[in-house]
Amino acid sequence: MAAIENRLADMLGRPRRSFPGKGTKEPAAARASCEAVLAFKGTATFGNYLLDTQAKIPDNRFMSSPPANFPATLQEAIAYFSDPDKAFDAAVALRWPNGVTCPRCGSKEQSFISTRKIWFCKGCKKQFTVKVGSIFEDSPLGMDKWMFAAWLVGNCKNGVSSCEVARHLGITQKSAWFMDHRIRAATQSGSFNKLWGQVEADETYIGGKARNMHAHKRAKKIKGTDGKDKTAVMGILERGGEVRTKVVDNTKKKTLQSEIREHVLAGSALFTDALKSYEGLDEFQHRTVSSVSLP
Repeated sequence: MAAIENRLADMLGRPRRSFPGKGTKEPAAARASCEAVLAFKGTATFGNYLLDTQAKIPDNRFMSSPPANFPATLQEAIAYFSDPDKAFDAAVALRWPNGVTCPRCGSKEQSFISTRKIWFCKGCKKQFTVKVGSIFEDSPLGMDKWMFAAWLVGNCKNGVSSCEVARHLGITQKSAWFMDHRIRAATQSGSFNKLWGQVEADETYIGGKARNMHAHKRAKKIKGTDGKDKTAVMGILERGGEVRTKVVDNTKKKTLQSEIREHVLAGSALFTDALKSYEGLDEFQHRTVSSVSLP
């Protein structure tokens, strides 16, 4: 039971990260520094481009306590999460163990509209739900289904298929696959929260050197495009926070932008290179970074 609670708490209860050397910044302060950087318009290099810099990024995650009477068995989980109010309360307690915080500005001053289960932030004057700023944000499914699916993934040591999740929740296999994909990604990164603030994205190809291959393989490698027969890998980094990497099918616009939208909070400052695949990310404060090759 403790393992299940800790995994769910770790995925939902992670706070905003601390910036190394400067203490903890609230989102509003981070946004202010971000806007100062963005005051310089055009294509330029802003400090160190961390995805090109070999350095360890601190990870300040912590464990929060799950609600009382948290389910330990499948039977208890079915009964517990079948109540939308209990599932909602569990998600709120796990995500904000120290009190509800606006995911946009970081303010703790808000009013709760119980009939709609939304908060009105007195800081930025905007409404938000428990889904905003998390991997649940773009999903129409309720928190009762999301929390039960997360419980299943966290409880099944050998994994759980999307077909099984679909049967338990009464949804389509396609929706269950989507949920599984996001929950597992959050399990790997340790957080259901999207990256925010100043975020960098980059892509590369990984593969062996042609000179170390047999002659017939080397001939295939050196002909054609630069990324031919190599594995495309994308990395997304939150400055002062975590980095997420993923093997992608290709570096086309649809592929790279879907990964960015899945992992980065809209409105964040996004820094990429000048690859045309990154053009059109209008919901972000997008800036390109020029890379200079040193001799």
